[in-house]
Amino acid sequence: MEGRKSAITTKGNYKMAKLTKKQKKMQEMLEGFTQPSTAVDAIKKLKEISNEVSKFNETVECHMRLGIDVRQADQQIRSTVVLPAGLGKEVKVCVIAKGAKATEATEAGADFAGAEEIIDKIAGGWFEFDTLIATPDCMGMLGKLGRVLGPKGLMPNPKAGTVTMDVTKAVNDIKAGKIEYRLDKTNIIHVPVGKASFTEEQLSDNFQTLMGAINKAKPSSLKGQYIKSATITSTMGPGVKLNVVKICL
Repeated sequence: MEGRKSAITTKGNYKMAKLTKKQKKMQEMLEGFTQPSTAVDAIKKLKEISNEVSKFNETVECHMRLGIDVRQADQQIRSTVVLPAGLGKEVKVCVIAKGAKATEATEAGADFAGAEEIIDKIAGGWFEFDTLIATPDCMGMLGKLGRVLGPKGLMPNPKAGTVTMDVTKAVNDIKAGKIEYRLDKTNIIHVPVGKASFTEEQLSDNFQTLMGAINKAKPSSLKGQYIKSATITSTMGPGVKLNVVKICL
């Protein structure tokens, strides 16, 4: 429309989107900031930016690219870790179990527990939970929901500790801040480490706990650099590159 400024500016042969006020503000706050950075400095800077430009409690995330070959069976990385400060949000847990185990799950704090009736609800499109736990004897019933649960990352898995007879421990761990980390097809791990409202110490403790677990999971057969790159970011914030030498134990 004539008289209206375009949101696109032209530079050379390329069209570049005009920066928003928030993006300009974030760029200004990053000026002079050293990257790659230590995790402590990166967390401090992200909190400053989030407090200044965000109107909601952002999630702080870590993204790491590893130098391993996901095609090798002995170089698959998938496990869990309990973050000491939790994730800063209520996690709804659903447990597929029968009889006494369903009762045990409810007493442990599970939001939903049951067997056939829960499976029927999920088959009908019900997904009012964040994590699904199942006892081994109920996994056969969940098989028919694999195509539904798999893409959503909700299918219980022994490696994630969500297929177990110890439902009390599983529920307590997840409620306390247990997260799963796994390598995707592009050799990258994406994982939350808390909320922007956390203190710097809480976020740092969560990050160090996560890094301890990932470093411990390093395949013995790996040759070459383990962590190629790492970035800490927030939901709407910039990515801050980390010094990988200082986060590898």
